[in-house]
Amino acid sequence: MKKLSYYLLILMSCIAISCSKENFNDSTPETAEKPDSDTTPDPTPNTITTPCDFDLSNVAPNSTIILNCILDLNGETITLPENVNFEFEGGDILNGKLIFNGGLIAGELLSSKLEVEGNVQLEEPTFKFYASRWDQIEEVKNSSNPIPPSKSVALKNNTELEKLIFWTKELGATTFEIGKFDAYFEVATVTSTTSNQNFYPHLEAINVPSDFHLKMSDKTVLRVFPTEGRIAASLLAVHEASNVIISGGTLYGDRDLRKYASENEESGTHLCKIRSGNNVVVDNVKFTMGSVGGVDINSTGFSFNPDYNPTRNVIIKNCTFDKVRMMSIALTDGRDIRIENNTFIDTALPTANSDGGVVGFAINIEPVRSRDTTTGELINYQVVQDVVVTGNKETGSRRGAFNVFIGNRIVLENNTLENKISWSLASNTKIRNNTFIASEKSKNFPAIDAGGTGDTVFDNEISGNKISGYGVAISAYFGEVSIYKNKLTNNTNGIQLKEIEKETVVYENLITSDLSSSRGISIQSTFANNVTIHSHNTTNYHIDVKANHLYFVAVNQEAGQENYKINVNNNDFDSSASVVFSKTKGVTYNNNMSKGPILLANASKVDLASNSISTANSHGVSLTGVNTAIKASQNTIDFPENPRYECINIDASTNSSEVTLNGNICN
Repeated sequence: MKKLSYYLLILMSCIAISCSKENFNDSTPETAEKPDSDTTPDPTPNTITTPCDFDLSNVAPNSTIILNCILDLNGETITLPENVNFEFEGGDILNGKLIFNGGLIAGELLSSKLEVEGNVQLEEPTFKFYASRWDQIEEVKNSSNPIPPSKSVALKNNTELEKLIFWTKELGATTFEIGKFDAYFEVATVTSTTSNQNFYPHLEAINVPSDFHLKMSDKTVLRVFPTEGRIAASLLAVHEASNVIISGGTLYGDRDLRKYASENEESGTHLCKIRSGNNVVVDNVKFTMGSVGGVDINSTGFSFNPDYNPTRNVIIKNCTFDKVRMMSIALTDGRDIRIENNTFIDTALPTANSDGGVVGFAINIEPVRSRDTTTGELINYQVVQDVVVTGNKETGSRRGAFNVFIGNRIVLENNTLENKISWSLASNTKIRNNTFIASEKSKNFPAIDAGGTGDTVFDNEISGNKISGYGVAISAYFGEVSIYKNKLTNNTNGIQLKEIEKETVVYENLITSDLSSSRGISIQSTFANNVTIHSHNTTNYHIDVKANHLYFVAVNQEAGQENYKINVNNNDFDSSASVVFSKTKGVTYNNNMSKGPILLANASKVDLASNSISTANSHGVSLTGVNTAIKASQNTIDFPENPRYECINIDASTNSSEVTLNGNICN
């Protein structure tokens, strides 16, 4: 008997134990009834139903057992010898527990009907999740009109799915792959059993661990069970984890299902929270109907505290954000963030059952900071820097596409947008090479709205953008910005400057428009200092509009603004539109070429020198009202041969002693 058992054990270690010769494949057998692809999860690969004709009582160390039959443990616990491997060929192990002492097991053999303990690893690093093998996870039966299950079921779904993710990681999985699956998850319940019963969104979410890939298919849908009153819960979370990938699938929020707190319009749930993540990639995920936001990126602790753990190296790419309330991506703390090739649709637009909340931008960059009330020192609670937003498409956002409230070294480039980009307290921020095409809604607003002042606003640029169809293409407040090489087409106003004190340079922009009221560059009812408008490449960059090339009205009129300066030089104003300086003080207008007249009205301290001016039906230079300290020298002025028109016309209300003319050539 001993000899016979020995040979049997040797045989078991060398060949597959089999009761069936059926070939394994990934689909149901041809004779089986085909499932409804819209209402049932993917069929499992465990297709063989023939019982095994052996048990594990005599298995030898170092054996390899190939399961192409059903092994029923009948409720027993089997302690295995060293290094026993279980391979998969269509069979299954049910109703018992295996305790390993080394060895491998195929992921296809794991299920809620088998307990596994001891020292064991998965045969392959990819674990494929099949909903029907984990019956504690309840899938949605009708995805076109899903009805949430009970809260307890949704909470169990959360607990069990997260537990399975972490357990398979312990078994050596680096990828958790989900196919067709549709389920609700309760994420707003405090599950802590300790004395600390506070709510922490990142803890109650489904967490994804370090060195792990949550890989979902285009038929995977994870849904938020409707929440009440919680602020910023989250469906998925990456919390203090590194080297994480989340890809594919749809994360479906509770926007139109939940009850909102009437006293707090920011209540709701994010679909994914990245908190102190490092090397995180979110790829090709659809985020829809989030009740507060899509992706929330922040960090543990404040930047000045020892426990501060900043999020670093995050990539959000190839994702779709559709009908997310408030904002699609919120970034409040993080370094080295890249947001690329995503599509943003109808962010923060009201729906039948919910308003759009606050914010209203597809991407909102808004770290928190303040100043010490005694010392005035800046206190950075959160920091956002080194962010690239590129290759994205945006339509329909309620307030705008991208907003940089506070940030350093932010690049927004090569995006195709319908709504505006804005900044406030930004430094080293570049808005460049984007394409803006106005919609019926956005046409009445600026495409780029740059504003903000203080010692943290500096070295900002707006360049290379193509903008068409807006009321104002580029609006810049407060200065500390370079605006150059933009192509602005058929906007009512090309560039509008306001309240400029810090150095601002506007150069080599192409501004053209067929609109009858169109203007090139406007400064109105404000002040402007340290402003330079110029172009040395008039072939490719010039201004050709219908109403006014420059429209400076009510500029520098307050006390203390007497010596403010605006320099306009070397520009080509290539149409019959006028240049207007009305009730404006402190303009130097030199070496420009204009095919329209220069109009001064109640202006002061305006110097016109070495310009080429030609008009077809007006004075070359016209001064009306009371003008003071006006100089015109070395200009070449072509005007019509008509007694109605003059080279330089000075209204009687202007004292001739206030106008200095020198060396002008009139033709």
